[in-house]
Amino acid sequence: MDALLERLRAGLPAGALITDPDITASYAHDMASFCDAGTPAVVVLPRTVEEVQHVMRTATALRIPVVPQGARTGLSGAANASDGCIVLSLVKMDRILEISPVDRIAVVEPGVVNATLSRAVGELGLYYPPDPSSWEMCTIGGNIGTASGGLCCVKYGVTAEYVLGLEVVLADGRLLSTGRRTAKGVAGYDLTRLFVGSEGSLGIVVKAVLALRPRPPQQLVLAAEFPSAAAACDAVCRIMERGHTPSLLELMDRTTVRAVNAMASMGLPESTEALLLCAFDTPDPAADLAAVGELCKASGATEVVPADDVAESELLLQARRSALPALETVKSATMIDDVCVPRSRLGAMIEGTAAIAEKFGLTIGVCAHAGDGNTHPVVCFDHTDPDESRRARASFDEIMALGLELGGTITGEHGVGVLKKEWLARELGEVGLELQRGIKAAFDPLGLLNPGKLF
Repeated sequence: MDALLERLRAGLPAGALITDPDITASYAHDMASFCDAGTPAVVVLPRTVEEVQHVMRTATALRIPVVPQGARTGLSGAANASDGCIVLSLVKMDRILEISPVDRIAVVEPGVVNATLSRAVGELGLYYPPDPSSWEMCTIGGNIGTASGGLCCVKYGVTAEYVLGLEVVLADGRLLSTGRRTAKGVAGYDLTRLFVGSEGSLGIVVKAVLALRPRPPQQLVLAAEFPSAAAACDAVCRIMERGHTPSLLELMDRTTVRAVNAMASMGLPESTEALLLCAFDTPDPAADLAAVGELCKASGATEVVPADDVAESELLLQARRSALPALETVKSATMIDDVCVPRSRLGAMIEGTAAIAEKFGLTIGVCAHAGDGNTHPVVCFDHTDPDESRRARASFDEIMALGLELGGTITGEHGVGVLKKEWLARELGEVGLELQRGIKAAFDPLGLLNPGKLF
């Protein structure tokens, strides 16, 4: 420990190291349940690329594991510390280095908060689409590490589609530049995409070149009430089959709607079995909403209410953004799953989750990025009750198994981390797992970067 601190201090400014155990303990884990976390030896908060390189050279020399972190809003344990590790928190590297309206790019450090970047580019008539629910807190580096999504993915795609180039500090301290800042480029293997979603296991992202879009018109939202989740999912299929391109297509089940009403008194219809929110940011959103409204009625919607203006639309979106916080008030703890299935199997996924909730005697609310088939079943349980905790974990696993059975994936946007390691192996298969481990060994032969995550 003394040798580690001495070497780190030799290349870091005063205040960059945290050794107080009461403070370092607060950096031990992200927001996931049922994920083991160790005790870090030290927390480092670098401000420059050179400082990150110094940390990695020190870690390599002393064979000390390094766990990179952003805002720790993740839900898979990907940022959890291991015993005796260096926690490398990148939140102080928070500069927006460049915004180019001509090239439609932003160059940022990893600690930039998603919402901060979105507002900065918005002032120049530009748009950075990826918008995780935690966008007011989560960082771009964390979004890249877990390949985050958000509410707008149905039209605009996920983080991976906006990362053009990276600067990455490798395990031995070397600096690697990947990708480009041009509109096109196909030189060599796409190492940039390899780092997106790697959860800090291949290198430390210290700079990112991000693609931007022109800022779209403000969206209008429609709310449709359905007598069953199956009817709402049928509407989703009709909307996508007819070629509509909504900027948002979200679903909340009965449990979620009631939880939101209980927490925020938003006046959502508690008689509903499923509430579908659809938005358009097209030049004539009212006409698009009218067309979608007819499709919802054809699928059995009992009530279809298009918003009259932006303010009413924002109120409806606030209900969706409140879904996870509301479900967290149902019991003392939650496990948030992240299973993505083909849109055509969305109804089966939601009905199957309801059957799992009944089987285990638990409250499981589902909110979903319905246009993507990305469901978020939220298992609510009493963490002080051992039997209920056991049932919660068992139900979580059955939900993931159901997703795979339906042709889906164990994670659409939250990542694997610690929580889903076993399930990643099942999804990849032996050959896939072997190749991924080989890639890890090529970038990090000593296994120092975020050990114990992914596989």
